[in-house]
Amino acid sequence: MPLSELDRLGVAVSRDPADRATYSRDLFPRHHMAVRSGNVAAHAPDAIAWPRSPQEVARLVRFAVDSGVALVPFGAGSGVCAGVLPTPHTVVVDLKRMSAVRELDRRARTVTVEAGAMGLPFEESLERDGLTLGHFPSSILCSTVGGWIAARSAGQASGLYGKIEDMVVALECVTGRGDLVRLVHRPNGPSLVPAIVGSEGTLAIVTAAKLRLHRAPSVRGFAAWSLPSMRAGWEAMRDVFQAGLRPAVLRLYDPFDAALARSGRVRRPRRGAPGRGVAALRRVLARPSLLNELLDSRAAGAALGGALLAAVFDGDESVLEHVARARAIVEQTGSYEGETPARNWLAHRYAVSYRQSPLFARGLFVDTMEVAAPWSRLGALYDGVRRAIGERAFVMAHMSHAYPDGCCIYFSFAGAAGPGDGEWDERCDARYDGIWKDALSAAVEAGGTIAHHHGVGRSKAPRLGDELGAGLDVQRALKRALDPHGVLNPGALLPPITPNPFARDTV
Repeated sequence: MPLSELDRLGVAVSRDPADRATYSRDLFPRHHMAVRSGNVAAHAPDAIAWPRSPQEVARLVRFAVDSGVALVPFGAGSGVCAGVLPTPHTVVVDLKRMSAVRELDRRARTVTVEAGAMGLPFEESLERDGLTLGHFPSSILCSTVGGWIAARSAGQASGLYGKIEDMVVALECVTGRGDLVRLVHRPNGPSLVPAIVGSEGTLAIVTAAKLRLHRAPSVRGFAAWSLPSMRAGWEAMRDVFQAGLRPAVLRLYDPFDAALARSGRVRRPRRGAPGRGVAALRRVLARPSLLNELLDSRAAGAALGGALLAAVFDGDESVLEHVARARAIVEQTGSYEGETPARNWLAHRYAVSYRQSPLFARGLFVDTMEVAAPWSRLGALYDGVRRAIGERAFVMAHMSHAYPDGCCIYFSFAGAAGPGDGEWDERCDARYDGIWKDALSAAVEAGGTIAHHHGVGRSKAPRLGDELGAGLDVQRALKRALDPHGVLNPGALLPPITPNPFARDTV
């Protein structure tokens, strides 16, 4: 790489080893296993750049085209699908120095904000004006507007406000040709906005977005129910949405997950590494099928209190009527548990566990997978994925994004290396990779989608063709049109057809 030319662009750049190690990956859990094996920064980029304007981003792209290097856009690094995986031929482009709110139109209820704006401070600034974007991902403390758009993310209140693609009015971005363009969403004609949303930085680098806003809710309504089974729970969810109700939040937990949710509190992590409890758990998770069978039994479900459905309605005084209508629907099969479980969920809505790294260090792995399907295929998806991986991982599930025509299933799984020969880390890697491969295959076979709101990255890219079919060729055509030199995040979203000097075959 002609390093002197990069320094002449007028963009802040670092090649400090600590920075290069920090920007070598996102939060893809497979990376924790690599760190456990001693590969701390195997994918360190050559440099990190912090542009302050769209013009500086355009200069970086033109530099990449002329120099034959790759660029990887970077939000806050909270992605979990290996969307960030640099090589020594890569410059990571961190957009967080572009975080200004350029325009707030209170009358039209739109805001134009730069891509590097961090989620929670941005939302809080809107709330001070009595407005809300309505986008509340669990990662809101450590994610950016640009990251939401790149991954086509969903917030916790998607039932009322929709996903991020429903909020985008226009985009400012730099294509792989180095052109700074503004794209406007045209609901009645051709629009490139839907192509850029969810493209994970492979077609263009988003520098700003015009987003649709809502009046902040003045009243919230809460309700929770226990259901005899997950199927009864998701049928109640379907009936609520198909009755025309739009709860901001409607979350269904399986009995084990529900027992945790009913506790109403978040455990504070203890200092130090996990001890004997983790060692015992590791032995159990080496053969998890018995644990899954036990928790699937009717007796265990009843002992744990059954499945839990929690609802939060946003709006004005009319939400109380909506709560009453939802109760009339759900209580045909479910038992009302009051408001407390839903209120507890709201109080801890951003309480994300930070105990993953110590668990990985002691030989466990934990991960999540979000898939979706129409209501008619939801049972096949739920059963198929659990059946595909239940012999090798303990599996939990909840459903947190529902629509009139279908629902997302958010699987959580935990495991450890199975019995056999070879090094522990190698066996753990093999089991983890096999779980992901079989779970994605089961999702496609059941008629589901392999990604709902976390993106595809590199971890799911090998299976994208199974779901899209000829649509994969359309996506490749867009790549050739907008990034003809292949400099933008190569290897993400679309697996390369031929060997690519910037992309690795495996993650």
